[in-house]
Amino acid sequence: MLEFRGVRLALGDFRLSADLTVGTGARVAVIGPSGSGKSTLLGLISGFLVPDQGQVLWQGRDLAPLSPGQRPVSVLFQDQNLFPHLSVGQNVGLGLRPDLRLSPAERERVAGALARVGLQDMADRRPAQLSGGQQSRVALARVLLRARPLLLLDEPFGALGPALKDEMLDLLAEIAGQTDATVLMVTHDPDDARRFAPETIVIHDGRAEPPVPTGPLLDDPPPDLKAYLGG
Repeated sequence: MLEFRGVRLALGDFRLSADLTVGTGARVAVIGPSGSGKSTLLGLISGFLVPDQGQVLWQGRDLAPLSPGQRPVSVLFQDQNLFPHLSVGQNVGLGLRPDLRLSPAERERVAGALARVGLQDMADRRPAQLSGGQQSRVALARVLLRARPLLLLDEPFGALGPALKDEMLDLLAEIAGQTDATVLMVTHDPDDARRFAPETIVIHDGRAEPPVPTGPLLDDPPPDLKAYLGG
């Protein structure tokens, strides 16, 4: 279980508060206007931001003493965080060992992860030789290998077309189901939330609200969310 207990953060004139719980294995969308604090919420979980007050806990453990690298978290950004000078296989292998000194067994795991996302024949290519969708698959393969219990996604498929984005969301759902990961996904697109996330956190007026069922929320959004969505 992921908990925000009395979390408060101030960055200049920006304010964000959060008192909420996300269940283990949940898939949750994070929606709100630009600048409302969606990425900030992920930063508090991943450790790139530190709250001024309160605690962020995972399975009852305060994450504050842990550096970003020590936290049980994988983060996937829109640019996929692929290193252009490394091969596809090496980019995926970073999920196991940052020094890329992989054992034969670990190389087999990399190959298996690439096969799982349909890129079994592309291990030696560079990211620039791949399409946007293929690059997304490389990033997902790395996440699959890391097998961290918390997966944070900051509009990872925003640059993809609708059909390809749906394909990536479905693949992500499969991977999350296999690993039982707790997933928080920032999105501007309510269709993404409906497709992937049974629950949604709305951020507005400096507050992250507790997750609520996505369908009913988007069928009858509160006034602030309705104005943001353009309904």
